[in-house]
Amino acid sequence: MPAVTDIGIDLGTSTVIVYVKGKGILLQEPCLVAYDRDRNIIRAVGEEAEHTIGRATGNIMAIRPMRDGVITDFTVAEQMLQYFIRKSMGHRNFLKPRIVICMPSGVTDIEKHAVEEITYRTGARDAVIVRAPVVAAMGAGLDILRANGNMIVDVGGGITEIASLSLGGVVVSQTIKVAGDAFNEAIVQYVRDAHGLYIDVTTAEKIKIGIGSSRRRGDVLTRMEVRGRDIDAGFPRTVTLTPDQVREAVSGKVRQIVEAVRTIIEKTPPDLATDIAARGIVLTGGGAQLAGLDKAIERLTGITTILCEDPQTAVARGTGQYIRQMVRLEQER
Repeated sequence: MPAVTDIGIDLGTSTVIVYVKGKGILLQEPCLVAYDRDRNIIRAVGEEAEHTIGRATGNIMAIRPMRDGVITDFTVAEQMLQYFIRKSMGHRNFLKPRIVICMPSGVTDIEKHAVEEITYRTGARDAVIVRAPVVAAMGAGLDILRANGNMIVDVGGGITEIASLSLGGVVVSQTIKVAGDAFNEAIVQYVRDAHGLYIDVTTAEKIKIGIGSSRRRGDVLTRMEVRGRDIDAGFPRTVTLTPDQVREAVSGKVRQIVEAVRTIIEKTPPDLATDIAARGIVLTGGGAQLAGLDKAIERLTGITTILCEDPQTAVARGTGQYIRQMVRLEQER
């Protein structure tokens, strides 16, 4: 008899992470499709697309069907989701899965309905849409079902979501279009302006991971050689960057996130804000791994700020917990 399975999907702007009940996280790949313009077909998805685009001729273009946390190309998104679901399920004989998929708090009903339709067309027997801050908090280990105040700051690729939560729901939230990708773009712009050198976002990502920080670092001797194309001469050239230069590059973006956190605290009801001050602010998401971001928030708010364990997969892990709660409720009926 075919087995029944449930799948949780963190459909991010930069990365798609898939959780399968009983198996854990089985897939973590770029939210990317390689499209062949000459043949009008999708040539590859995810990691394979990233590899293909880097080595293909001009007829292959990169399509990212997500922007700022919402779907911008529904046809491509549907085919991408089908690919990831099939890859996660393998060749085992399953009934149609129930799919839990997270979306930003600020999505419209039309956007939510569109995601539900796409999810059903991928073969789901049921589509459950949940708000990203809720599952991010669950994945970070917060008990959000009680009447206590909690705060989550989920820094993804395209957006950052800040939310105060209580009794299993979002009390106050804000979504800003500043996150990991914005850090990369700021580094690209800084290298261009300060050194007259063009680098791509992949190189900027390596710089961010290697020596990126939002605070002055003690390892001032740490430097990184960066190779790019001279804007004027057009030839390859190498420059050396320091952590302080990268800090300067991303400081404006970090400030936007920190200010948004302060705004949400100010809008949170006093009793819940008191709980948050006592319990601390929790950071999730791949972009939250920028060194010193926690301390930047802590300095401005005066509230202890903690980066959760394995922050990039927190939302996907949270969908798994959400699924377990759904199953438990069904069994209790």
